[in-house]
Amino acid sequence: MVKKTPLNDTVGLVKTVLDVHTLGIATIGELLQQCGFNTVISDTTISKAFSNSRKADNASLIKRWIIDNNISLLGFSYRLNPEDAVLLFRQLMYQLENKGLLKKDGGPLKRVCFAGLPEACDRIKCVYKNNVGVFYGDETHLESLEIFGIDLSVAPPDIVERHPYDIALRDFGKEIIQKADYINMKPVDRHRAKNFGTKKEKLTDRINHGRENDLPPLIRSHAGPYLEDRKKAVELFTDWSRQLAERGFLDVLSIGTSQLTQERFGENWDDLPNGGGVPMNSPEEYRTIYNVSRPMLIRTYAGTKNIKELAGMYEDTINIAWHALSLWWFSRIDGRGQNKLLHNLEEHFDTIKYIAATGKPYESNVSHQFSFRSADDITYIVSVVLAARAAKKMGINDFILQIMLNDPKHTWGINDLAKARATLRLVRNLEDSNFRVYLQTRAGLDYFSHEPEKAKIQLAAVTALMDDIEPLNINSPDIIHVVSYAEGSNLATPEIIEESIKIANHSLDSYRTLKKNNRVDDMSTHSEVEERMYFLLKEAAVVLSAIEDCISDPYTPQGFYTIFKMGFLPVPQLMYCREEFPEAVRWQTKIGNGRVDVYCDEKIISATERMRFIKENLTVSQKVRIPAALSILVDRSVVSTEERTEFIKEEFYEKNQNWSVE
Repeated sequence: MVKKTPLNDTVGLVKTVLDVHTLGIATIGELLQQCGFNTVISDTTISKAFSNSRKADNASLIKRWIIDNNISLLGFSYRLNPEDAVLLFRQLMYQLENKGLLKKDGGPLKRVCFAGLPEACDRIKCVYKNNVGVFYGDETHLESLEIFGIDLSVAPPDIVERHPYDIALRDFGKEIIQKADYINMKPVDRHRAKNFGTKKEKLTDRINHGRENDLPPLIRSHAGPYLEDRKKAVELFTDWSRQLAERGFLDVLSIGTSQLTQERFGENWDDLPNGGGVPMNSPEEYRTIYNVSRPMLIRTYAGTKNIKELAGMYEDTINIAWHALSLWWFSRIDGRGQNKLLHNLEEHFDTIKYIAATGKPYESNVSHQFSFRSADDITYIVSVVLAARAAKKMGINDFILQIMLNDPKHTWGINDLAKARATLRLVRNLEDSNFRVYLQTRAGLDYFSHEPEKAKIQLAAVTALMDDIEPLNINSPDIIHVVSYAEGSNLATPEIIEESIKIANHSLDSYRTLKKNNRVDDMSTHSEVEERMYFLLKEAAVVLSAIEDCISDPYTPQGFYTIFKMGFLPVPQLMYCREEFPEAVRWQTKIGNGRVDVYCDEKIISATERMRFIKENLTVSQKVRIPAALSILVDRSVVSTEERTEFIKEEFYEKNQNWSVE
């Protein structure tokens, strides 16, 4: 291993424009920054160049980008089709050699690394041996540094330690998989639920039937095969849907559609790259899936444009079990859609009003999207509370609260519990006779290993973690989104989905038995969890109060846009539109002791201090209301609300008679 000086090395992290996956780059970028490295992430122009490095102009642009930024370590990510991944990487390596950019040729690049799907990683490892670092996606922090060829001594201790609770969960999962008793699990009988399997059945009917009869949580799983031949891919998915219905283990089939389905539904796709996911492109194809999938409930991804129209089509064709929208996301700011942020929010809010009119449940798919961009734990909580408040305001009656655990994947379990409990408490505070909350849990998107046995152990362990969110409530969670153990390496076939569900159900049952017999720690009042939960509740309350004090009509598209633009929800690893939203990327976050906090000058900054900074940066042109309830620090002392209000009256209102409130 070659030792390097952190302050002298700059790491360039790149992906192509075809690949919308940014989580891996954000994760490794955050780790490298915490170790003292400068990191440069490719913008859209550079990503386009890396998409086709054979072109002379692109190759020259890549060379200039590497030299101008003094890049000495280069990481290239492509998590789509393995054939394309290998081809793109080999073309890139050829250009790097041809341009004399590698160290062996006297160039600046000491190390080049590749991150992708396991098949692509295996092939690149075979071709380049140890000359190229390869990331499968399940590496620990120390393993990631080793792959880059970095001296491990630069890693801060608080990002590489493990908590005893996580070790206990792993040991539990290992025992579950080694015994393999889960193989004998049978499907849960739900046929007595109201209107079971018919067009009249509602998700809430099936949930309430389960609650009344102490049945295990509903199980939801993604499925969506990708093939080059679009029609064959849809035919294969149709067969998979039929198989899953016949097997009887899956309650909610979640259609994992392709990027083109989400972005260009019903259009001509000739010569357009598609990427992963099943490429559905007509209402008739959705109707076919509904017909063959009885008695499963069905849902699918929202679109990235014409969102309300697509939601209506889902109602007509698959009687969608519930709708999920990402509000700020699946737009230009994450590269998943072409909508500008404000327009995206307008479309989403309009669609939520439509969903309310249908009477269907709604899920705000937002918190983990912020975490994917290295947002802190408080932002994770605040974002979904904002979404829930907006949903209630627009008439939603049934709210699906998704909690993604292992997000980021190096989060400690005790922090996951604290985050989940704080989020639940704040969202459930909204409950009344017209607004009900249903908990849905799932494992993190990049949590699972590419090694099947290790991934099965992880699935069993994270299922136990889910049960510790509300350990005294036998009916919690209402829904478990079972991420199939193979999703870290391959498509989840019906056989793999069934085995994954068996593992999850057996793990849940076994863990609850251990609790009854006092053979595992009681996490209901765990001191570390409680301490972190109350801290998060307090800090989230400060941010939420500041938002409502600073912004007129926050629960509107314009309000949500302003919240993001003003930096209330920090996303330091935002890859797109950074110039448009400088305040959103201003704050730096770090993961330490298994949690993510906002830092300033190497110290955690409190929500009160951060809100004070945001308030002080408000301008009249932003047309926002000066906070009325947020205490500020003046000369290191706290100024009372009364004193500050009097100051504002004298110094601001009287001198700015034309100042307006939006």
